[in-house]
Amino acid sequence: MKRRDALRNLALITGGLVLVPSCDFSKKDILAAYDKLKVSSDMKQLLAEIADTIIPSGETKGASDLEVQDFILVMVNDCMDEDAQKSFTKGFKSFENYTINKTGNKFGQLEPSQQEEVVLSGLQEEDEDYIDLRGFLGTTKRFTIQGFLLSEYMQTEVKPYSLIPGDYQGEVLISSLKSEKING
Repeated sequence: MKRRDALRNLALITGGLVLVPSCDFSKKDILAAYDKLKVSSDMKQLLAEIADTIIPSGETKGASDLEVQDFILVMVNDCMDEDAQKSFTKGFKSFENYTINKTGNKFGQLEPSQQEEVVLSGLQEEDEDYIDLRGFLGTTKRFTIQGFLLSEYMQTEVKPYSLIPGDYQGEVLISSLKSEKING
């Protein structure tokens, strides 16, 4: 009986030792899908707020409603070279400090009009110290628009995409044409 108890205790100790390295709660949760960027969930939320500032919700869904921030991170992680990724990450990390210097508050605590002003001033910043910030905001803006326009919501509900143009009609008044199709 003592041998069984010893083997059971040994198995429990071994299992506990295997789990101990994964129980490190000292650093923020790094999202594994964006391994090259080292993005935490807080950073992803900030990116969603920036994207929602660029394309806010109104009559149509906004950028954060369509989770465009995931598209941005995937495009930067998978499609940009290493130098561009480093510049993006550096600009991303400096954005919150830039916001605090400009307004005195964090980006999430600002009113929508103040958020727009911060993003616009960051895009127009000409100081060499903010070149990475300007690159980050430019890349974020470009991928926000691209991800929004290529989303399933836009392609099916707002502007239905037609792979093949409609049938030929020889005599049609221009005023009777519908602008709801985008032909590829």
